[in-house]
Amino acid sequence: MKIVVILAHPKKGSFNHAIANMVVETLEGVGHEVIYHDLYEESFDPILRSAEIPKGACVDDVISNHCNEIANADGIIIVHPNWWGQPPALLKGWIDRVIRPGVTYEFEENDSGEGVPIGLLKAKAAIVFNTSNTYHEREMNVFGDPLETIWKNCIFGLCGVNNFYRKMYGVIVTSTIEERKSWLDDVKETVIRYFPKEG
Repeated sequence: MKIVVILAHPKKGSFNHAIANMVVETLEGVGHEVIYHDLYEESFDPILRSAEIPKGACVDDVISNHCNEIANADGIIIVHPNWWGQPPALLKGWIDRVIRPGVTYEFEENDSGEGVPIGLLKAKAAIVFNTSNTYHEREMNVFGDPLETIWKNCIFGLCGVNNFYRKMYGVIVTSTIEERKSWLDDVKETVIRYFPKEG
C-alpha cells in the first residue's frame, strides 16, 4: 500500500516528530510504501492565491505533486499539535491548496457548489495523531474537541474517507519519558491495526 504521511510541527525533536518517525518506521517495517512530508522542513508555501481556487486551475509543480500523491494514496496519516483547537496555519494552508475540487472531491454535474460534495479520495483509511497541553476532560467539556469535527467530518468524510481514526496525546508539557514511550507504542499498534502487513 502507498501511504502519505504529513507532519506539521516547527520544532525539530518535538514529540510530533517522534510520532511521525514511529509512523514511517512502522509502515516501512510492514512493507508499505511511504510518501513523507515534513511541511516545515520543506518550507511548504501555505498561501492560496485566487487563481488557484477554481477546479482545474493551473497549480505549481509542488502542489501538483501533493495532489497526485493524496489522490493515489491507499492511506493517509497526519501528525500535528492542537493549536487553538485547530491545525497549525501551515497545515491549514496545505489543506487549502491540496484538498482541491476535482482532486479530493467534486460536485454533481451542473451543481454550482451549493450541494453535497462527492468524495474522490480512494484511501482505505485515514489517521490523525495530535498532541495537546490540555487535559482530555477540559478539551471535551469546554472546547468540544473541534479537531475531531474538522478532520472527520469537514475533510476526510467530505472527501470520501469514512474509515477514520484520531488520537490525541497529552498533556505533553508535563509528560514523562515512560508516558511518551507508551504513547509511541500506541502509535505503532494503531498504524499496524489500520495498515497491516500485506499478505
